[in-house]
Amino acid sequence: MLSITNVSFSYKERLVLNSISVFVKKGDCLSIVGGSGSGKSTLLKLIFGKMDVSSGSITWGGQSILGPKNKLVVGHDFMKYVAQEFDLMPYISVAENIGAFLSNFFPEKKKTRIEELLKVVELEDFSTTKVQFLSGGQKQRVALARAIARKPEIILLDEPFSHIDNFKKQSLRKKFFGFLKSNNIACVMATHDKEDVLPYADNILVLESHRVLIEGSPAQLYNNPKYPLVAAFFGDYSIINNAFCYAHQVFLVEKSSLKAVTKQAFYRGDFFLIEAEYMGSLIYFNHESRIPENTNVYLKVKSLS
Repeated sequence: MLSITNVSFSYKERLVLNSISVFVKKGDCLSIVGGSGSGKSTLLKLIFGKMDVSSGSITWGGQSILGPKNKLVVGHDFMKYVAQEFDLMPYISVAENIGAFLSNFFPEKKKTRIEELLKVVELEDFSTTKVQFLSGGQKQRVALARAIARKPEIILLDEPFSHIDNFKKQSLRKKFFGFLKSNNIACVMATHDKEDVLPYADNILVLESHRVLIEGSPAQLYNNPKYPLVAAFFGDYSIINNAFCYAHQVFLVEKSSLKAVTKQAFYRGDFFLIEAEYMGSLIYFNHESRIPENTNVYLKVKSLS
C-alpha cells in the first residue's frame, strides 16, 4: 500500500502542498485532479523521491520513499514514473526503447514481452522505427510501454494521454488500464481529463489551494460534487436552487416555476448544449435541437439519484 501521511512541501518559502494524506492499495488507481498549479505534478515527484518532503512521510509497503537528501540515486525498482518529458532514447527503435531494461538472458521471453507491449500501446507497425521520427503522441505511448515492461508494483503518470490524439485515446486507455489491473499494478495519475478518471480510477483526490479539497470514488464525487471545481471537472453544470446539476439533468417541460431565457446553443453531436439565463445566472441543459436565442423556456431538474 502507498501511504502518504501529512505531507507538506514548500519551494523557496512558497507553499505548494499542505498536509496531504491519502492511501492507495496494491492494484488500485488513484487520480489526482485540480487546477493548474494545484500541486498535482509536485505530489508525483515527491512520491517518486525526486524531491524531499518538507514534512510528513511517504511509504510503499512500509518502505520509506526517500528524496535526494537521503538517497543518491532517484527512484526504486518497484516504481516507475512517466513524466510529461518522456526521456526516451531517440536514435534507437521503438522496440529497443521498450525493451531497454528487460533482461537479455532470455531473448525469446524479451521478444514476446515487447510484442505484447507494442499491442497494448498500439505501435505494432512502428516497432522498427527510430523514436526521433515519431510524433509526440507516439513517443508518449512508447514511454508508457517502457514503464510497464518490467511490471512495476506501482506506476506514476503525469497527464499520460495528453499528447495522444482522440482517434487513439479511447482504445489505448482500455488496453493500458486493463494491463495494469490484470497485473495488479497500482497507479497514481495526475490528469485534467475526466475520461482518464471516470471509467478507470478507484479513487479521486481533488487538490485546491495547496490542500485536499475532497476525496472519494468517481461515483461519489460525480453524484455529489459539493464544490464548483469538482462539478466543472465532470462536465457542464448549473447551480439551481442551491443544488448542483449537470446539463443532462435539466430538461424542457410545458410549464414550471423554473423559467429561463435562452442565450446560446452549442452543437455537441447528438444534442445541443443550451445556455440560458435564470435569475441572473447562466444555467445549462441538453436538448435534441437548437433553440433560438431569447426564447422563454420552462425547465425541470431530474435528480441524479
